[in-house]
Amino acid sequence: MTLGKRAFILIFPVVLAGYVLAATLLYVSQSASILGLERARLWQQLGLLGAVFQNDVTQNKSLIYSLVEGSAVRHFINEPDENYRSNAIGVRIQESITSLSDDPTRFVSMAIIRPPGSVDFYYENSEDPFAEIPTAQIEHAQKLISSPKLSNWSYVKLKDGDPLIIHSEFLDPLTLNRPVSSAKAGSILLQTAVRPNPFLEMKKTLEKEYAAEIEVSAHPLSANGALSATVKLGPSLYARLTPQPNHLNQKLLNLKLLLALGAIGLSLFTIGIVLFLVRRFITNPIARLDRQLTEVMSGERTEIAFSNEAGEIGRLSANMKQLHDDAVESLGLVKSASWTDTLTTISNREHFNVRSTQILDKARASKASCTLLFIDVDNFKFVNDKHGHKVGDELLKTLASRIQTIVQAVVERRGLPEALVARLSGDEFAIMVQSQPGDGTVTEISTLILGLFSDGFDMLDKSFPVTASIGIAAFPEDAASLPELLASADAAMYQAKAQGKNASARYSRSLHETRTRRRGIEDELRTIDPDEEMHLVYMPIVDGHGKVTACEALLRWTSPLLGRVTPDEFIPIAEATGLFSKIDSWVIDRAMSNCRQIKQLFGPETIMCINISSAELYTKSIADRFCDGLAHYGVDARSIEIELTETFAVKLGDQSQRNIDALRAKGFRISIDDFGAGYTSVQQIIDYPAETIKLDRVLVESLTDGAALPTLRALIALCHAQDMQVVAEGVDTTEKMALLAAAGCDLYQGYLISQPLTAEDLGIWAMQRLMKQAKAAAGQSPAARTASGA
Repeated sequence: MTLGKRAFILIFPVVLAGYVLAATLLYVSQSASILGLERARLWQQLGLLGAVFQNDVTQNKSLIYSLVEGSAVRHFINEPDENYRSNAIGVRIQESITSLSDDPTRFVSMAIIRPPGSVDFYYENSEDPFAEIPTAQIEHAQKLISSPKLSNWSYVKLKDGDPLIIHSEFLDPLTLNRPVSSAKAGSILLQTAVRPNPFLEMKKTLEKEYAAEIEVSAHPLSANGALSATVKLGPSLYARLTPQPNHLNQKLLNLKLLLALGAIGLSLFTIGIVLFLVRRFITNPIARLDRQLTEVMSGERTEIAFSNEAGEIGRLSANMKQLHDDAVESLGLVKSASWTDTLTTISNREHFNVRSTQILDKARASKASCTLLFIDVDNFKFVNDKHGHKVGDELLKTLASRIQTIVQAVVERRGLPEALVARLSGDEFAIMVQSQPGDGTVTEISTLILGLFSDGFDMLDKSFPVTASIGIAAFPEDAASLPELLASADAAMYQAKAQGKNASARYSRSLHETRTRRRGIEDELRTIDPDEEMHLVYMPIVDGHGKVTACEALLRWTSPLLGRVTPDEFIPIAEATGLFSKIDSWVIDRAMSNCRQIKQLFGPETIMCINISSAELYTKSIADRFCDGLAHYGVDARSIEIELTETFAVKLGDQSQRNIDALRAKGFRISIDDFGAGYTSVQQIIDYPAETIKLDRVLVESLTDGAALPTLRALIALCHAQDMQVVAEGVDTTEKMALLAAAGCDLYQGYLISQPLTAEDLGIWAMQRLMKQAKAAAGQSPAARTASGA
């Protein structure tokens, strides 16, 4: 994470928290102000509503007084002719009402009612010429007639239609003045009604705005909650408006959003300014210094530039530059010591690994190629042994110098990047060349290097009989990584040695196939199920009379992917990769499970010979595994012979010696297999504890002729002197059988007797052999009888 990002992550939350706190305080104060303003506005609106209502009441009162003052009402009341009164005088009253109304379209009505409720005249300014006085108005008039009131106005709600403001006056028929209370029964009730359209429209507007109904009641109303207002419409008429609780939510939400956006915006603006200043005066100089240090460490630049910055940053840059200059000087000395071969002064293995990895990464990124030359000096040990290490060291120094000179000259002439020359170990050298395949660079270099050894290697006025073998591998054609490239070049170098030395060889398809085969075997071994892919075959061992005394269990593997894989292929791979344990456990278990069947075929004294991996004897659990097999299958330990290779027997370690001692203590027999294939000395044979010696087929082949018979007798006699039985492997002719018998050999094994057979086929072989032996003529020699039985 960059310093600028760290500054942003540290500063932005603080700035944002400050603005959020300020916005929160502002919201608290502003929300209270909004509530107060909204409350004042609500009271103002209801006050205005009350004024509009009072204006309608006043207009109605003025209307009734004006009608009373006019002559039309008087003439109507005093006219005895009902028809004339209803027609002529009624028309005059209508005209008076129309002339007194400010709005000709406004609903206005007038009614003349005689107690106890008879309507003498009714008129309303509406589109219905046959309109009748509303029932609610009649009921209201009846209530007034039965009450002591002589004058009244009321807000009357109709069942069908808008409410009306009705003004009622009781008049004396003669004087048209308000009568005394005792004369009310003979008076006339005059009513005028108006529809308070301005009041109703304003009421509807307020109800829509506040999403609440305005309550109108004849009883006093009080404010209900923080946001509620009341108004007195008349002496006994009140109104109240209480908005819904969420009325202010939208306004407060808008305030929240405004404050939130303001806080974020101001925070970003502030942090932008702060980051600009921090970047300008702090992070940019530090980042520039960091970039220079990184480039210096990666080798892209060699020094840190001088900084003109003032203050702490400037002093930091100056100090870092001074530290770098001092470090460069020290690093030069350290690199010279740690990355340079002390003998030849060229790169050592560590420096080669580091630089080669960088070269391969660069080639991979640019899709370029590079080639590795792996050089091994042949017969160098001979020079060391004959002329001494001083001469050997001088030879390596001279060779390194000449190789360096050749490589530099070639790459400079061809305009190629600098090549890497290193001594990997002892007499092994490596050259990493950055060139395209087929351009002749590698061929020229390898030819010139091999030319150094064409007539021996000249040095110190002498010619030394050494040559060079060069293995060549290319990236990425032959390998995808440095370890693979080294392995490929090493394999090619051994191919060059096989061609006769002082030669070069390119990593070939056959080598690739060999390595691929090895990797395939290793991969299959990691996931193998021995029960599915492996099986045992048994090869009989007979004595001089043809009796089967033992059977050797041999492992066979048929892979669904790889086909048949020989033990010589997969056993070394299993041992090298640590995969032998599972296989050996399976072999031990399967061989012991078939031991009883083998004894049933050839007799209870028959011995089962089991080969185990030499590496298995270095583990502590081998004795336990054999003992578990004995217990599980009920086998006697003396019936099991464990075969160890001769090469392993001569290099026993402490742990393996303890394992063998433990096995012998349990009663298991020990056999030295493939005797004569290695370098066993007579003394080691004398010291080695074993019950059986198995002569390797190659040794048997070389000793089974007449001239070598004394040697063979002496070898067998030595083994007998150590109380060891001798088994001869590779017995495939009657002549070998006869010579071995003459030399005193105890037991025989080979294709003359039988090839390796499965347990089922071994039973068939035993039956057939018994039948042949039954027909054999008596008096034959043991060797002839065995041969005829085979």
